[in-house]
This record gives sequence, C-alpha cells and structure tokens, in this order.
Amino acid sequence: MIEPPVDDGDVPRYWRELGLPGLVDVHVHVLPERVQAKVWQYFEAAGTHYGADWPVAYRLPEEERLAVLARLGVRAFPTLPYPHKPGMAAWLNEWSAGFAAGRPQVLQSATFYPEPGVADYVAEALDRGARVFKVHVQVGAFDPRDRLLDEVWARLEETGTPVVIHCGSGPLAGEHTGPEPMGGLLERFPRLQLVIAHLGMPEYREFLDLAERYERVHLDTTMFATDFTERLMPFDRADLPRLGALRDKVLLGSDFPSIPYPYAHQLAALHRLGLGEEWLRAVLWRNGARLFTIDA
Repeated sequence: MIEPPVDDGDVPRYWRELGLPGLVDVHVHVLPERVQAKVWQYFEAAGTHYGADWPVAYRLPEEERLAVLARLGVRAFPTLPYPHKPGMAAWLNEWSAGFAAGRPQVLQSATFYPEPGVADYVAEALDRGARVFKVHVQVGAFDPRDRLLDEVWARLEETGTPVVIHCGSGPLAGEHTGPEPMGGLLERFPRLQLVIAHLGMPEYREFLDLAERYERVHLDTTMFATDFTERLMPFDRADLPRLGALRDKVLLGSDFPSIPYPYAHQLAALHRLGLGEEWLRAVLWRNGARLFTIDA
C-alpha cells in the first residue's frame, strides 16, 4: 500500500510509487514582484479578512520558489495573474509572456477584465502563445456575464483554451461569486473549457453539478480537503462518490506559494479521501497532462 507523503522531501517518493513522471499543478501563482508583495501583505492581515491566520509557507525569492517546485517534481504549472481593476490585465499578460519565455515548465498564462479593448488584448495574448487564462471573480468584483466579455468568452470557447476561474464564495463571498453567475455563463457558452478553482468552495455541491452537466467543466483541488479548509468550509463526505465519478475532470491545484501549510499536505489531504490510486493518478498527472498536452 502506498503511503501519503509525510513532508515535501517525501513528495517525489509518493508520485514515483504511484507510477507517475511527476506532477501537473494547474493552480500556481507567479506574479510581478510588486504585485506579489501586495498579495502577501493582504495575507498578513488574514485574521481581519478571513477570521483565521494565514502564514504564507513559501514566502521566498522567485528563483527559490521555482527551485522548490522543481524539487517537488512539479513538471508543469501556470503563473495565473489576475487584475483587480481596469488597465492591469494587458501588462500582466505582457509580464507573464516574458516570464514563460525560456522556461518550458511554465504554462504561459494570461488574464482579462471587463473593459474596452479586452477582446483585442486577449486575442494578442493567444497569438503570443497563452495556454491558460485566470479569472478571479471575487477579487475583480465583476460579473462574468458582463457583455463586454462576450467576444472574449466566444473566442476562448472556440479555441478550447482552459480558464482557471475563482468563482466560488470562499474564502470570501463577493457580489458575483457562487454558482448562479457561472450557470448563466455556461448557458450562453456551454463548451467553455473552465477549471473551477478550489472545487468551487464552499458551494462544492453546486459546482459538482456544473461539472457533471457540462462536458468541458473541470474542478481543481486547490486547498480542498486540507485541515485549514475543512475547519472553515468542510466538504460533505456524502458527495465523495460524485467526486470519484468525476475522476477525469479533477485537476491538481495547490495555490503555491501562498498556502498556510507545506505542499505535501495538499497531496496527503487528497490521498486520505480514499478515492483510490487510479483517481490520484488521474488528478495528479494524467488530467493536467491531457489538458495541456504535456509528455511524460
């Protein structure tokens, strides 16, 4: 019987015993230095924002963070930039394209915001090689159904480009978070290749519904089932069979580097769900490798 990893140094042993060539993590953030500093500043005050402390486990210089991912065996990961106001997205896309250049393990990422010109800079990002987009409904404080985004969603649906979207109401609810806006978006664009971040926490059940209903809707495991999240937003174990049945639509996500526990704990938390080694192989490698065409 394969045992879960006890710490980060044990992670490579774990995926090797599962017969995997490494990990594909679809929810990693690498941001411009001043943006990353502001994100970490926000987490310093997590007790005020969330009612729980959030000590960032990997508050390290950029190259050291990349080295940690390499030691863990993360073979592919995005950078997932996201704007909180107009005028940010285009330059975030420019920075992200530059960061991905010459780093084959990085999935070139891009983002967008409902603003004039959004369709043009999304098209430019795609032309430059963007492989995944990030949308954060709560931080951006916008409705994903905003008509300014119609052309963008249509283009992303046509190209099948994955979109990692934070749309659940955890850890903080927003005016446009929750399953209703996403259900409305998918009614209009039913073949969007969406990756619902955090399994849609805390509205797990409703986002399982969407993943079951729409062929190209996926779920990522970011912070899911960890001790930290279970204290705040527990998952009803009655829904475990549904999660098991969605094996081919669940992707490993971690939220590295801004997580309040070691990376190994995310893997151990998924292991203890008891959904089996085939489920773990699909989630930790196979599904991400298929979605992003990553060779073993």
